[in-house]
Amino acid sequence: MNEKTIISLKDVEVSFDGEVILDKINLDIKDREFITLLGPSGCGKTTTLRIIGGFLEPDSGDLFFDGKRINNVPPNKRNVNTVFQKYALFPHLNVYDNIAFGLKLKRKSKEEIDTAVKKMLAVVDLKGYEKRPVSKLSGGQQQRVAIARALVCDPKVLLLDEPLGALDLKLRKDMQIELKQLQHQLKTTFVFVTHDQEEALTMSDRVVVMNNGKIEQIGSPTDIYNEPANAFVADFIGEANILNGIMKEDYCVIIQNTEIDCSDKGFEPYQPVDVVIRPEDIEVCKPNDGQLTGTVTDVVFKGVHYEMEVDCNGCLWIIHNTRCEPVGTKIGMKVTPDNIHIMNKLFPTENNIFKATVISSNKEENSMEIDIEGSTVTVADNCYPEGSTLEISLPPSGIYIAGDGNGALEAYIVSVIYKGEYNEIIIETDSRKWLMTSMQDEQVATYAPVCFDFKNAHFTLCDNAGGEEQ
Repeated sequence: MNEKTIISLKDVEVSFDGEVILDKINLDIKDREFITLLGPSGCGKTTTLRIIGGFLEPDSGDLFFDGKRINNVPPNKRNVNTVFQKYALFPHLNVYDNIAFGLKLKRKSKEEIDTAVKKMLAVVDLKGYEKRPVSKLSGGQQQRVAIARALVCDPKVLLLDEPLGALDLKLRKDMQIELKQLQHQLKTTFVFVTHDQEEALTMSDRVVVMNNGKIEQIGSPTDIYNEPANAFVADFIGEANILNGIMKEDYCVIIQNTEIDCSDKGFEPYQPVDVVIRPEDIEVCKPNDGQLTGTVTDVVFKGVHYEMEVDCNGCLWIIHNTRCEPVGTKIGMKVTPDNIHIMNKLFPTENNIFKATVISSNKEENSMEIDIEGSTVTVADNCYPEGSTLEISLPPSGIYIAGDGNGALEAYIVSVIYKGEYNEIIIETDSRKWLMTSMQDEQVATYAPVCFDFKNAHFTLCDNAGGEEQ
């Protein structure tokens, strides 16, 4: 792959209605590479594509093309073309005229247009379709016309905004291969946007995993899958068992009270970590031969393997195995050190630690009201003097989403990671991020009302300056 950088985004930031869409992202795109922007809805991938295409200007930061700053250069002046999910073909024009449209705008001669269009028809395997109305084409053929129209003007970069989203599964898989072959043949830089993990792994030279306006990881498909940077990437790319662990020392992690050898080092002794083990990396063996034991609770045949759900001391594991173990079977589970991936937690502390001011106290009822981000929250079974400052340590179980919609704060759901026993959810309010646990699955990149339960919280009374405990 050519190592020359053709596009650079430097500290690019975009906000809509006060909400940060891109949070100072930095990205270098190499010449002639197939790079994919991958992430859930609302992560900022399409906004990034629009900035590269010139359809949107960043609030701050710079965009460079071949080393030249192009922030204010309009789309038609950039050597870039875009293919959209809905193709945006002209229904009143046939295949030939759709492809020729951009060349006519550039006032090319009839001979130049004819040569270029016929060449592009051959490239996308549509020779003989010149006079066919686009309305009479299949979805895959319409997509080829859209790609040909974008490529006929010979752009250095082709932007593709989920162009396979409207196709059925079989055609989608066929077009993945065709697009990759086309990119190799033309040696054009492709910047592809998708939320489909398999699509990104199949087609890309490099994958940019995005979440909440930030880049979580950049790497080859192999690196992204085998060495995820954090639990979000591991969860989003393929299937994974993501577990809470304790790093006892270098090369030794504690999972479910069991010490297991691993290949990682550099963590603090007894540091809480996230542990990632892929389902296909777990060897099923006799119970006495495994590092852990569990009971099969569910089996689904997936064609090339059986997907087994295994209960290991109350934690559910997913195992992919070519041999079926019946439901109810007790099995051993063995993992080699190289297949255990240790990473820092997305939320660095086990509890939510914050300061709050006591608004009012009721000694008779042993309760008080405190201020959290401008909202008044009632705390039962605790009473501190009015006006005092408290440092509160609230466990993740003390935050929950209000089912009736009446919450103390409105929160944005940043990530949801299943830990085998519960969902570990990171939410964000106006001033900070919070960690909560829930048996319910929640939708990432949505808003939800949250409430607080201080039953298991720890309170420390501070002086009014926020200093030492009294």
